[in-house]
Amino acid sequence: MSKAFASQADLADKKITFEQLSEHCWAYTTEGDPNSGVIIGERFILVSDATATPAMARDLIAKIRTVSDLPIKYVLLTHYHAVRVLGAYAYAAEGATEIIASQGTLELIRERGAQDMQSEMERFPRLFRNAETVPGLTWPTMVIGGGNPARGEVPGKLSLNLGGVVVQIWSPGPGHTRGDTIAWVEEEKVLYSGDLVEYEAGVYTGDAQLAEWPATLEALRALKAECIVPGRGEAMKGQANVNKALDYTKRWVQTLFQAGKEAVAQGMDLKAAMAHTRKRMDPVFGHVFIYEHCLPFDVSRAYDEASGIRNPRIWTAERDQQMWAALQD
Repeated sequence: MSKAFASQADLADKKITFEQLSEHCWAYTTEGDPNSGVIIGERFILVSDATATPAMARDLIAKIRTVSDLPIKYVLLTHYHAVRVLGAYAYAAEGATEIIASQGTLELIRERGAQDMQSEMERFPRLFRNAETVPGLTWPTMVIGGGNPARGEVPGKLSLNLGGVVVQIWSPGPGHTRGDTIAWVEEEKVLYSGDLVEYEAGVYTGDAQLAEWPATLEALRALKAECIVPGRGEAMKGQANVNKALDYTKRWVQTLFQAGKEAVAQGMDLKAAMAHTRKRMDPVFGHVFIYEHCLPFDVSRAYDEASGIRNPRIWTAERDQQMWAALQD
């Protein structure tokens, strides 16, 4: 019997935790759903990852308002996926004047944002219950890695002083997408990684740069963070636990890609590659949240990249369904 497509059968609400990690840094974690981060300065607030819809963002805003009434001036898009960015419109009423993203993320929004929005709304019906509150794609107002200040572009690394705390924002390298961007509070050793890092949850790699991802994780490890808010999973505290999350993600990526390379080398078709990958992945990761949703997309991407397709193919709602049907037992 075929499994329900993606997360269409996952309709139970998740436990939300809003916890303080350091003097200025907070984590909004959602029991395996997409997380967000909050950094509260003496003048402004920054939110990292805007949630899937404005309706969902209002729950995060309500949590913030229990501890601060300062304006939420900045919203960081760690990458372009709809579940991370479409809630951004809710923050305008809270004082948000800047939506920050990398040049790579801007390019991906232009290239495939509309298709991704439709695709993800069909994959995650619970997260998009209030899809009617989404007025359209989210566009950054400040782009890191661009070169034209008149267009709101800034080179390389951005440092934001929120009052009493400085947040550094930059792209450490390709991984989950080619536009991944982090927020790093160096004085407090807190890292907001977006989906570059996950813990005890599926690592979605359908739009990934798998060969380059491990080096990007090592660049993050070099920061020696004391706390990390991963894209999914609990906030990890203490350098040993931060490394545990990095190791978990790296193991997923390397195990998946190695299986994909073996499948291509042995001339397997995609369905055979799926079975081959399950032998490696199921015993280690089969128990984690969103595993069955991620794996078909992950195997498809690993097979493509191992076949020489460097730039991930665009997922559409139609391609999603065709792939899913082809890979079910």
